[in-house]
Amino acid sequence: MRASRLLSILLLVQARGRLTAQQLADELGVSVRTVYRDVESLSSAGVPLYGEAGHAGGYRLVDGYRTRLTGLTPGEAEVLFLAGLPGPAADLGLGTALATAQLKLMAALPQELRERAGALRQRFHLDTSGWYAEAETIPHLAAVVDAVWHQRRIRIRYRRWAAPQEVTHTLEPYGMVFKAGHWYVVASGSESIRTYRVSQILRLRILETVFERPDGFDLAEHWTSYLDQFDARRHRREAIMRVSPDLLRRLPDLLEPAVARAAQSTAGPPDTDGRIEVTIPIESVDHAAEVLLRLGAEAEILTPADLRQRITEIVTALAATYSMPPRPAGNTAIRAAPAHA
Repeated sequence: MRASRLLSILLLVQARGRLTAQQLADELGVSVRTVYRDVESLSSAGVPLYGEAGHAGGYRLVDGYRTRLTGLTPGEAEVLFLAGLPGPAADLGLGTALATAQLKLMAALPQELRERAGALRQRFHLDTSGWYAEAETIPHLAAVVDAVWHQRRIRIRYRRWAAPQEVTHTLEPYGMVFKAGHWYVVASGSESIRTYRVSQILRLRILETVFERPDGFDLAEHWTSYLDQFDARRHRREAIMRVSPDLLRRLPDLLEPAVARAAQSTAGPPDTDGRIEVTIPIESVDHAAEVLLRLGAEAEILTPADLRQRITEIVTALAATYSMPPRPAGNTAIRAAPAHA
């Protein structure tokens, strides 16, 4: 374990240039005292690793020194091939680079690891696109990528759901996220850091001005926080409903994960009719009615009253529509055929 940690310290400093003892300790999950001992051991073994004091100090390697201790374990080689997503890489203009990098990695691997990596590619395929949906047209993706890489401000014409539907923003794009088959750009505007779906950008112009990314901004941490806030913003109300035990088991296949989890976590014992009362978060009456109608007669909405009323109205309208005999398909009137000369 210690040998592996010593190698990790060496590779981390080599990759990042300079790291403090606290940063190394946080990265490796050990104490600062342990880092001091490990650095001392590396120095005693002849590794040119030295520390610099002061506010901008830390441990670094002598310029020009690089370790050759970069051998891959079987698991590491496999995960590198599994992590390569050809679709997103191609979207970013990196498809050829990804293929070339994988070929170089395959050629550099020992025969045993090469066979394992080849077998992995034949057994696992990652498809990030959604079902029942065509691929999005993203004409401005390349320009957004260029602005992110070079920290250039952009001015966009953007289509959104709320009125007015088309708005203009000047943004500082911090990073991009690929989720559920869609590209999003995380950018700072006049008010705060927000998320924009790249396919909804109607026009885009890269500006000449360069911006500075805020110190400490972490894209992954921001995205996790954004998802939590997104759920909190849209799930502003709750509904109580009675469901059958069989429907409760099938809810993960019928509703989004957060709603299904809420239902299962609030489920009580069956009542005298065998139904189970659950509480779920909802966005709005109209949206909830559209979603919950798919549950059919195995679910009954108890509260809120306006949601129950909305579902009643829809069901009543459906009953009226289907209580009448269907109209003939096509034209209802039969026209006389024209006379031929």
